[in-house]
Amino acid sequence: MNIRSLTRGDGVVIGAAVLLFIASFLDLTGGPDCSGPYAKFCEAQDYSSSNAWDALSTLMSMYLAGVIGAAIVIISRALPQPRKVAGLDLGQFGVALTIFAAWTAFWSIIDANSAGAGLIIGLIAALILAAGAVAGPLVPALQPALIGAPKPQAAPYGAGPNPGYGYPGAQQQAGGYGYPGGQQQPQAGQTHGQQVPAEATAGGAAGATPAAGTAPEFAPFWFAVPVARPLYGEDGSPSPIAELAPGTWYLAVEQRGQALIAQTQDGRRGVLQDTTGIQRG
Repeated sequence: MNIRSLTRGDGVVIGAAVLLFIASFLDLTGGPDCSGPYAKFCEAQDYSSSNAWDALSTLMSMYLAGVIGAAIVIISRALPQPRKVAGLDLGQFGVALTIFAAWTAFWSIIDANSAGAGLIIGLIAALILAAGAVAGPLVPALQPALIGAPKPQAAPYGAGPNPGYGYPGAQQQAGGYGYPGGQQQPQAGQTHGQQVPAEATAGGAAGATPAAGTAPEFAPFWFAVPVARPLYGEDGSPSPIAELAPGTWYLAVEQRGQALIAQTQDGRRGVLQDTTGIQRG
C-alpha cells in the first residue's frame, strides 16, 4: 500500500468520513419548544434526544455505511493493483456504499419531524463523501497528490547502506549500471593513471561517434517519477502490474516510442506510458 498515491479527492473522502463519524454521536432530533405555557409539560416529560448509536438501523445504513465505504475507497486507491470482490471492483463497491449512505441521510432528514444536529451534519458529510468518492478520479483539481513527494537526491558516495535498488550513490561495478552519483570502478587490468590506447576507443576518432544516419543506441538510466505512476505489463494488458512511487529510483532498460520499459525493486518489468516530468539520475 502506497500512501503517496492518495490524491486531494481522497483527502476530501477522509475528511467527510471523519465528520460523518462525529455526527453519529450528536442528537438525531431537536428538542421540543419548552417556552411559555409548554414549560410545565417539558418538566413532567423526559425529552432527552438519542443519537445514531441508539438506533441501529440508522447507524448501519447511514453513518457506518458511509465510513466503511470511504475506507474501502481509500484502500482500493492505495493498492498497487485493483482488487475485486465477487466480480466487482473494490473501489466501485466503496463508491456505491457512500452513495447509499447519502441517499439514506437525505430521506432520513425528510422523514424527521424535528431534525437534530446529528441528522443535519450527517447529511452534509454524507453528500460531501459521495461527491468526493465519485468526482475524485474525474475532476483535475482533485487529482494532485495529497502528500507532497520528496525530491530524490543522489546520496554521497558510500552513503547507501546497501548497493541495491533505491540507494543512489552505490558503487558501479564494471559492466553494470550504477546508481545516480555512483563511482565508476576501473576495469580489470587498468590501473589508476594508465591511459587507454587509441585503438581501444572503437577505432579512434572515427569509431568514437556513431555512424552517420544511425540512431543512437539506448543506454539504461535511473529515473524517479514526480507523482505515482502505473506500470503496465509488456503484453499490453490494461491492468497495471505495479505502481511507481515518488522518492524511489527505478531503472529504465528500454525505450518504446515515448514509453519506457522500467524495472521495479523486486525485478518486475513493465511499460511506463506517462514519462512527463521524470527526473533522470
